[in-house]
Amino acid sequence: MSTSDPYAVERSSAYDQPAEELELAGRGTRLLAWFLDGVIAGFMIWLPALTVATVTGVFTQPNDQFDWGLLTLPLFLCAMGFIAWAWITLLLVARYGQTMAKRVLEIRVVRSDGSQASLGRIFWLRNVVNGLLRVIPLYGIIDSLFIFSVRRQTIHDLIADTIVVKA
Repeated sequence: MSTSDPYAVERSSAYDQPAEELELAGRGTRLLAWFLDGVIAGFMIWLPALTVATVTGVFTQPNDQFDWGLLTLPLFLCAMGFIAWAWITLLLVARYGQTMAKRVLEIRVVRSDGSQASLGRIFWLRNVVNGLLRVIPLYGIIDSLFIFSVRRQTIHDLIADTIVVKA
């Protein structure tokens, strides 16, 4: 947006753009980000543990002589992977409104007015409240179908007053 006012404040960040100037993220890009986030979390949390469990023979032990001590290292690796994944995700969401996949795909979550969405808003309203609502039968499908609205907002976007835009 150009202006002839020499005293106008120059926009220094994409967060400073009014919502009407922001380009909404594509539906396919949002779906791909959701899928990639799951793959990334799986690799960070489960892959190291399953690899160690396979190498140490956890899966080949007879049931009647199962050594529970062999699960210590794989469970520890799961916990460490989860902590690393959660830490990275929290940092990215707090700083940029992006998960790892959203960062790669260059999309981000902002408030519907274009301002930066807080970590609390994204965590509590987009994730926790939405997770609790998933106990309602068919809620997950209905939430996902809302992406086909004009503003491409799912129910959890509406609850949190957020939109997903190109970064």
